[in-house]
Amino acid sequence: MNRPMACILWFVSAAAMCLSAGCTRGERSEAVPTLTVMTHDSFKVSEKVVKDFEGTFDCKVTFLKAGDAGAALNQTILSKKNPLADVFFGIDNTFMGRALKEDLFEPYRSPMLQDIPDDLNLDRSGRLLPVDFGDVCLNYDRAWFARSGVAPPATLEDLTGPAYRGLLVVENPATSSPGLAFLLATVGHFGEDGYLEYWKGLRSNDVLVTAGWEDAYWGQFSAASKGTRPIVVSYASSPPAEVHFSKEPLDESPTAVVAAPGTAFRQVEFVGIVKGTRQPALARKWVDYMLDIPFQEDIPLQMFMFPANSKAVLPDVFRKHAAVPREPVIVAPERISSNREAWIEAWTDTVLR
Repeated sequence: MNRPMACILWFVSAAAMCLSAGCTRGERSEAVPTLTVMTHDSFKVSEKVVKDFEGTFDCKVTFLKAGDAGAALNQTILSKKNPLADVFFGIDNTFMGRALKEDLFEPYRSPMLQDIPDDLNLDRSGRLLPVDFGDVCLNYDRAWFARSGVAPPATLEDLTGPAYRGLLVVENPATSSPGLAFLLATVGHFGEDGYLEYWKGLRSNDVLVTAGWEDAYWGQFSAASKGTRPIVVSYASSPPAEVHFSKEPLDESPTAVVAAPGTAFRQVEFVGIVKGTRQPALARKWVDYMLDIPFQEDIPLQMFMFPANSKAVLPDVFRKHAAVPREPVIVAPERISSNREAWIEAWTDTVLR
């Protein structure tokens, strides 16, 4: 064989080998399993936490943000014959009853449940597993009350008294998650026979209602805005958030919470494996990971919720500035599912009409 022809054949052979190697790499890349996790828009997690999981299990995790928890749940219901995701995170106990009724999730009893307190594990069927929790409660402006000489409220009943007239801003339960949670706190505390009378008292005492948390907290709350209302419905994690995001170092949060028994509603957020997942084994590993320490200890400063795992260590800003309300109100998920719309409608008739 002459030299030119030998060179041509060598080049063709080498090119073929490169193409073959390229195909192999492409096939290997495509073979890496992808886990799709549907979440609400407020979901956040550190990149390192996700990368550690991907590296451990040689996979790719993608997140599909689908609006608030209610909107994301609606998408999951509408697509249950052809699921959009393998795992769903973000259903809370206000939507749990509906989610379970729709039969969207596979049962899975993660070994990590041994580190989750029983009072957070609301679904005994194992379809929805608790990941985090937060208490919706009254927050107040420390400086305003120090200047005014009025004592901060200690109970829900205090808010109907003359000393607190025109001081409270709340969110509409028809359009706001914390607004709904506070309504449920009053239902649980006063009972179905008494909660509307309580709201009549708040209305008579000049309660201000906003469409959502952002306007209530950043627009009307005196500690966080130029607003004039020194009491707002917010979260037990709001005081540490104030310290964490402050431009100047703070020894004390400008806000505090009312933590007395029966004054807060506990929201618990859950994760579930979607029926019809194409990655059942990987989905179970991801659920385990969400309940394990690395993910759990990432939650407070990402989503400003409390980790469900009792062994997770809270960051300093939470330990110093967060107060977990004692004996929060918990209304059974199935009761919420059955009565949510009626309670909201009755509230609307009482407070807004």
